[in-house]
Amino acid sequence: MADDLRVTMERVGERFNLGEYEIEAYLAVLEHGELTASEIADSTDIPQPRVYDTVRSLSDRGLVELRESRPMKIVAVDPDDAFGNIQDSLTNLVDELGARYTAPARDTEAVSLVKSRSTILRYVEEVVENAEFELVLSLTPDLLRRFYEDLEAAVDRGVSVDLLVTPASRAPDPEEFDYLTVATHVRARRGITTPVVAVADGEYSVYATQDALRDDRDRYGVIFNRSALGFLVSGFFGTVLWTTAEPLVSNQTDQPFPRRYSSIRRAVKDIRELGGEFYATVEGRHVETGNDITVQGMVVSIDFEESEEVASMVVETEEGDEYSVGGLVAALEDIEGQDILLGRDEVPERQ
Repeated sequence: MADDLRVTMERVGERFNLGEYEIEAYLAVLEHGELTASEIADSTDIPQPRVYDTVRSLSDRGLVELRESRPMKIVAVDPDDAFGNIQDSLTNLVDELGARYTAPARDTEAVSLVKSRSTILRYVEEVVENAEFELVLSLTPDLLRRFYEDLEAAVDRGVSVDLLVTPASRAPDPEEFDYLTVATHVRARRGITTPVVAVADGEYSVYATQDALRDDRDRYGVIFNRSALGFLVSGFFGTVLWTTAEPLVSNQTDQPFPRRYSSIRRAVKDIRELGGEFYATVEGRHVETGNDITVQGMVVSIDFEESEEVASMVVETEEGDEYSVGGLVAALEDIEGQDILLGRDEVPERQ
């Protein structure tokens, strides 16, 4: 099996190992159906002395036929015939390679730097697919369309999605584009300097420049695999990008409670905007001791500034104790809230 696979790969490589002159000649012949060597030289940048070697190379690969007349004629072969066998070989090759593929472990490193456009897009797709309850995104209009079905699936499984589209001048018109199918809250931000960002549940995140996804030059994308570092991207999104963008559409009322949050800002904003009584189960760390702590009770007050630099809540337990809850790396509050569950009528319990 190993020898057969190697032979298949060699055949595929040989068939497609075309140089610049071979590509030019092949396309010229395809366009005209039949050409002489002189006509190929006249219609391309291939030097006359190189034409014969070039077309014979194409003939050896089965892409053209040579008719030994005077002058010699180069005749195009139907691409279905020329590439039919190689198409079957590629299908078999991909199947066999897929059977041998072992997915690399990507969760062992806290930070990964990638420079390939296709790799960055693959990670963005993984972030969207892995989101369980919360997703924040900064996407170009092209990327929004690319990941439309993935985002729709995320919304369908109950994920709350904050979507930022940039640049605003190219964002689809809300009258013509159904944003609420793919997001809960949508804003648009001016400027192509806005990075591409994706964060799932405050943990798994991607940060990339628009240049890296537009022209695939020597740019970069950064992948964060651990929550403490993913929070950096999520915090940057919430305080720098989201707050400087213009609202397009919003719909949070259809999401059922209890709702789960990794961001204290999102939790406090929902409490403020929806109003009424709320109950919370907060898992996190005590700010002074660093010990893990879980607090359950009624939300008795919130503190929120429009700049979103300040967002906190106070939870009163059944025993009457009150705890102030902040976000990750909180210092002013009692508890660093790492995982927040909000309920309407009673204290929500973990499933």
